[in-house]
This record gives sequence, C-alpha cells and structure tokens, in this order.
Amino acid sequence: MRDKDGKSRGGQYQALYSGIIRLHVLHHACEGPVFGLEMIEELSRHGYHIGPGTLYPILHELEAKKWLRSQKELAGGRFRRVYRATRTGRQALAAAKEKVSELFGELFEQQRRSERVANRRRSKIRGTNRGTV
Repeated sequence: MRDKDGKSRGGQYQALYSGIIRLHVLHHACEGPVFGLEMIEELSRHGYHIGPGTLYPILHELEAKKWLRSQKELAGGRFRRVYRATRTGRQALAAAKEKVSELFGELFEQQRRSERVANRRRSKIRGTNRGTV
C-alpha cells in the first residue's frame, strides 16, 4: 500500500487493511458489476492506494471462494474482466456486516465512554473552581 504521495507505507497496517479492502470490494460487487481499475480508483478515494498486483489477487481469491464470479465483457473496443457478487458472496457480506457492526460498536463505545468520563471530570473541575472566585 502507498500513501497519498505514492510512498510505500512498508506494510505497517496492511494486515489490518487487507480484510477491509476485501469487504469493500465485495460490497461494491454486491451493488453492481465491478472491474479492476474501477476498484483501484474507488479504493483510492477511501485512502487505500493499492495497485493491480495487490487488487487482482484479491479478486481472484474472492472468485475462488465463489463469492464473486467474473466474465469478459467488451467495453470501448476492449475486453475486460467484470466481477459480480454471487449469492454466496451476498451471504458472506451480510455475515461480515454483522461482525463489523459489533466491532464498530465496541470500538466507538469505548471512545464515547472515555469522552463521557472526561466531560464529567471537566464538569467537576469547573464546579469546584466556581466557588473559589
């Protein structure tokens, strides 16, 4: 993966992002047909700067799992491989959405709890300072 300036991140977080990228690809394939360059551009808009050498193995992996199916289609006088989600892929995405929702709740509930505690502390400090003026 590369940052927005094209510099390699050295894979620092790649292990974490690889699952998110797969979900992203599967999500878009469930919405409609996708092809490689389109997905590279879409992922780039979300800050995932990956090249064909990273994306195509992911597409092939998802196809091997039978979550995507592909076919060659003629577009602009050239053939390109277009990927669509299968029924199994839609089921996999639905299951993943439940897990992501649960994780999202945990990740951000802890943040909300921390913010509430910090707000209470600030309120107590303000309350004690008011009486000393």
